[in-house]
Amino acid sequence: MSEQKEIIVGGQAVIEGVMMRGPNSWAVAVRRPDGLIVSKAEPLPSLSNRYPLLKVPVLRGSAVLIHSMVLGIRAINFSAEIALDEGGEGPEASSSTQKLGAAGSIISALIFNILLFVVLPLLLTNAIFLYFGWGHSADAIEITNGSWLESAWSWGRAWTRPVRPSVGFNLLDGLIRMALFLLMIWSFSRLEEIRRLFEYHGAEHKTVFTWEAGAELTVENAQRYPRQHPRCGTSFLMVVMLVSIILFSVVKFDSLLLNLLTRVVLIPLVAGISYEIIKSAGQKETSPVFRFMTLPGLWLQNVTTREPSHDQLEVAIYALKESLKLEPQPAPSGLACQTAGASSPGPTL
Repeated sequence: MSEQKEIIVGGQAVIEGVMMRGPNSWAVAVRRPDGLIVSKAEPLPSLSNRYPLLKVPVLRGSAVLIHSMVLGIRAINFSAEIALDEGGEGPEASSSTQKLGAAGSIISALIFNILLFVVLPLLLTNAIFLYFGWGHSADAIEITNGSWLESAWSWGRAWTRPVRPSVGFNLLDGLIRMALFLLMIWSFSRLEEIRRLFEYHGAEHKTVFTWEAGAELTVENAQRYPRQHPRCGTSFLMVVMLVSIILFSVVKFDSLLLNLLTRVVLIPLVAGISYEIIKSAGQKETSPVFRFMTLPGLWLQNVTTREPSHDQLEVAIYALKESLKLEPQPAPSGLACQTAGASSPGPTL
C-alpha cells in the first residue's frame, strides 16, 4: 500500500485506449481492430531538474499544463494510428513527423479554445452590459445610415464599445464560458465515437482508484470503484474559472482589445495559480475545501464518463502496468504492479 501512496498516477482517455502517467513515466495502450492490445511506454524526463526555474510556484503549473498537452496529443496520435489500422500495427511515423503533428494539433487546439472560450464570451458579455446599461462604457456612437458596409461598421463599433470589467462583468463572462463548455461537452456526448471515449475515461478513473486503494490491478477489482474521480481535470477547469474572475477584475482596461489581449497573455498565469490551489488542496483530499472545489467536477463527470466494459478496463489496466514498469522500483514487495505484461516499444486525470 505504501508504494501506491508514493506513486501518484493519472491519465487520459484516447481513441480505443487509455494513456496512463506516473511521476517518471507514461504509457498508452490501445486495442487494435483485431482485438490485440498495442502499447507504447517511455520514461518522462524531469523538466524541473533540467530547468530549475520550473520549480518556482506558478511557473511549474504552467509547465505541467503545457507538458500534459504535449503528452496528450502524442497519445491521441498514437491511438489513432493503431485503432484505425485494419491490417496490423502499421508503420509508426518518424519522430520529426510526430513532433510536427503534435505541434500543429496543439496550435489548432489553442486557437479554437481562445476563440470559443476567450473571445466569444468577452464579446457577448460586453454586448450584454452595453444593452442593459451596466457598468462604465465610452460615449454612445451614432449609427450611420449609409451603405450596408458603413452601417455594419457603425453597428459593430456601437456594440463593441469597451466596458471596464468588474467582478460582475467577469462573473457573467465566466458563466458564459462555462455554459459554452457544457454545451460543447453535451453535444459531443451525443456522438457514438465520443461515448466510447467517455467509457475509456471511466475505465481510466476506475483503474486509478484501484491502484490508490492498494488492490490488485484486475478487472474484477476495478469494476467495484466509481467512475468519477476528484482529481479529474474537470475540477481544474472550475478553479480556472474562479481564478479568472478574480484576476481579470484586478487587471482591466478601458479597451476591449487590451482586455482581450490580457486574457490571452495571462492564460499561463491563470493556469499556474489554479495548479497551485489544486495542489495545495489536494494534499488533503478529505478536507472540506478540496471536496467543495472538486464537487462541480464530479457532477460534470456524470456526462464525461460512462461505465466501461470488461475489455475497456483491461486496456486501462494494461496501460497503467506498462507505465509502472518504468517507475523507479523500491525493494521487492510483491505488489500488483509487478505482474507480467508484454512491453512494447499521460496529464492529470
